[in-house]
Amino acid sequence: MNKIAAHINNIALHHTVFALPFAYMGMFLATLALPSLSDFIFITLAMVGARSSALVLDNFIDLKYDRLQPRLAKRPMVTGDVKPAEAIVLLCISLAIFIYAALQLAPICIYLVPVAVIVLVLYPYTKRFTYLCHFVLGGALAMAPIGSYIAIEGTINIPIVVLGIGVCLWIGGFDALYGSQDEQFDKEHKLHSLATKFTARRVFTIIWFVHAASIICFIVVGLWYQLSFWYYIGIAVAIATLIYQHSIVSYKDYSRLTQVYFMRNGIVSIVIFIFTLISILV
Repeated sequence: MNKIAAHINNIALHHTVFALPFAYMGMFLATLALPSLSDFIFITLAMVGARSSALVLDNFIDLKYDRLQPRLAKRPMVTGDVKPAEAIVLLCISLAIFIYAALQLAPICIYLVPVAVIVLVLYPYTKRFTYLCHFVLGGALAMAPIGSYIAIEGTINIPIVVLGIGVCLWIGGFDALYGSQDEQFDKEHKLHSLATKFTARRVFTIIWFVHAASIICFIVVGLWYQLSFWYYIGIAVAIATLIYQHSIVSYKDYSRLTQVYFMRNGIVSIVIFIFTLISILV
């Protein structure tokens, strides 16, 4: 049980709450009704498989840096609770689940699997050469609503791309805030981030605008699909949550940048999805 718990911690399974609701949102926007049980199950499996693969890859590729970072001393692969060979096994299982799920969805999905895998593999390396790495991570999670829409429709449209951009900016913004506390470490090890480019102080100002842009994207999606006022209640809750999250951390004080802080971000995705669902079904 301790080994299972270590693997769950290694892939931060509880953080699935950030992207999975947006995957469901893309699915409901594709059907504008209740999707089939089969589509619901296999989109869920594809999402969990892809995300688990991404986290294993990230932790495996960055292990040499994680071992040098005191803040990450308790990560399972750093402590040795998860061995590299075990991580590779989990990676293979996760990829197998992802590919199997993709085969059960729209035929185009299996052809897009390599594109998704390339993005998942690319992200950990982007820290080596670009300060925009946070938004490559955001782009990986943006595949959740876009991918689930394609899984149903077999095609893509402009509003679902706008939704993906909103997710990218939302996730990338918080990753930039989180990464800003490592400004000095990143500079010493020649890693890149918004903080190493603009300083941590400026990052907090930049991300205000980034998150404002993400909210605008969510509003555009609601207008495009002519969603009811219920949807905008969800947007209002998301705005309040984002304002609160920004108010409790700063470049001078990261003490509240905890797991509770990150799980609270899940409120945004959950609330927007729930009120999208109400708007569509009611």
